[in-house]
Parts: sequence; structure tokens; C-alpha cells
Amino acid sequence: MPKQTPHEKVEKQLTAYGLTLPETTAGPGWVPTRALYMRKKMFFVFGDRKEPPGALTMIMKLPISAEMVQELYFVQESKGWFKQHNWVIARFGPDDDIVAEMDTLKAWMVQSYCAVAPKKLAKLVRGDA
Repeated sequence: MPKQTPHEKVEKQLTAYGLTLPETTAGPGWVPTRALYMRKKMFFVFGDRKEPPGALTMIMKLPISAEMVQELYFVQESKGWFKQHNWVIARFGPDDDIVAEMDTLKAWMVQSYCAVAPKKLAKLVRGDA
């Protein structure tokens, strides 16, 4: 069995983390992506058609920080519908240190989840009173 790359390990860890959020499931996104869903609403996507071997692309909805994160080296400029609806595309190449960004990616996952979840579940996840 081939050894997992750091990118594959991070995807596995982020998927496991995402599945701890209420009413979340994992499944296929659009071909060839993998996605996390809150009920039937997609909130985090792994993969991309244009993704080179050994790389990892993640797409998530960041209504609070979409504009602030655009200067990060791994954030690709969103266009059209993605930009209009605050979806951010993060691309990590084979040599990028994706593990160093794990806390950021988890925080973005929570923000994306809360953006599509009912208010009651979003408050629960954020720890709001």
C-alpha cells in the first residue's frame, strides 16, 4: 500500500474533523471532487479537475473573511459566481507546507459550515449563547 502524502493526510484529517460537526456527511461533489455536506448543502470541497498530481485544492464559503484571505499565497482569486457568493479557493502544490495551515483550514471549515447551516446549529458550533 502506497504511503499517504501530507496532502492526503490533511484531507483525511479535515474530513474527519468536518464529520464531527452536527448533521454533516461526506460524499462526492461534482466530478472529480469530494465534499462535505451540512444536510444536503455543500460547504467544503476537496479536489479540482485542473489539480496536478500531489496537489490539493479546497473550496469553501467564507462570508466573514473572503476578502481578507486573498493575499495568502495559497488562495487563488475567485471569479464569477464563486466571488459573488464569497467562496474561496485554496490551492496547495505538492511542495507547499499544507500541515502548517491546518488550524486555519479548520477555522475556515467551521466558518463555511456556519454559513450554510441553520442559525441554531451555527450558534451551537460557534459557542454563541
